[in-house]
Amino acid sequence: MSFKEFSEKQDVILSPKRYFIDALGAMAQGLFASLLIGTILDTIGVYCNVPVLVTIGAYAKAVMGPAMAIAIGRALNAPPLVLFSLAAVGWAACAEGGAGGPLAVYFIALIACELGKLVSKVTPVDILVTPLVTILSGGLLSIFTAPYIGKAASYAGNLIMWATELRPFLMGMLVALIVGVALTLPISSAAICAALGLTGLAGGAALAGCCANMIGFAVISFRENRWGGLVSQGLGTSMLQMGNIVKNPRIWIPAIVASLVNGPVATCIFRLEMNGAAVSSGMGTCGLVGQIGVITGWSSDIAAGLKASVTAMDWIGLIAVSFIVPAVVSLLVASLLRNIGWIEEDDLKLPQ
Repeated sequence: MSFKEFSEKQDVILSPKRYFIDALGAMAQGLFASLLIGTILDTIGVYCNVPVLVTIGAYAKAVMGPAMAIAIGRALNAPPLVLFSLAAVGWAACAEGGAGGPLAVYFIALIACELGKLVSKVTPVDILVTPLVTILSGGLLSIFTAPYIGKAASYAGNLIMWATELRPFLMGMLVALIVGVALTLPISSAAICAALGLTGLAGGAALAGCCANMIGFAVISFRENRWGGLVSQGLGTSMLQMGNIVKNPRIWIPAIVASLVNGPVATCIFRLEMNGAAVSSGMGTCGLVGQIGVITGWSSDIAAGLKASVTAMDWIGLIAVSFIVPAVVSLLVASLLRNIGWIEEDDLKLPQ
């Protein structure tokens, strides 16, 4: 049996979809189920003076690395012993990766998982060999490569954030466009933002792009999908439209234009910053997680003495960028495209 045949038998298949779509999406779910939920609980606990929620939130945030690694393993169809061993790998990669821990977890968990799968159920002492290979490979990679992966991610994220501060109009458009498109594509904008540690003004631009796609598709498809479509896309994901986009790519134009407008509105007019968890920058209005992230950031800034208070303009900016600008711009552009026949009846109809 050749190595290729053996690896396929062990379900180790080099697949861009599996590695860059399935694994990234799963990584975002792991982040959501740990860091993001922990942050929300912590925020509620602080605002409502419920210490037990703060404590539970801290526990949830602490297992961010293991949650991401296990989620990635599940996306790669890891056998049980590999899957459970990835908890240690995720913890090590996240700890060694520092600020760029999520990206380190992504790469290292992928490699450790596939190595573990290669030896899974091959020997009579599988219960020893499989965890040993998975944890040892992941641990060594964490110690010797995670710090460099983390630094690279931090440098890239810091460069984007620096450029956004320096050129808020141009970078506001660019970041909003790229992250908004990533949110609608079958990849994870949340995982990208988390991996790069995208916060501050750049995080606000990323949020603006995501909201433009989610709210944009939700409102322009209301005549086809009614209230169910409004909720599923506006509070769920614009990814639901991918099948329709493949059939008629022009239906994406309203959301893209809304992203290009909404980004500079966030960065130049309202100076909207995302100083909560970086993963929130790529969530848009999904479960209102992006908005909760901004509010969490306000609280953190006040506690750190960086912000005196939350003003009326802060709230107006958050509401405008999250809902009003995306809805208005998308509806105007969609109306024009419907009039010239670029968007036709039922082009935006979601499958039942």
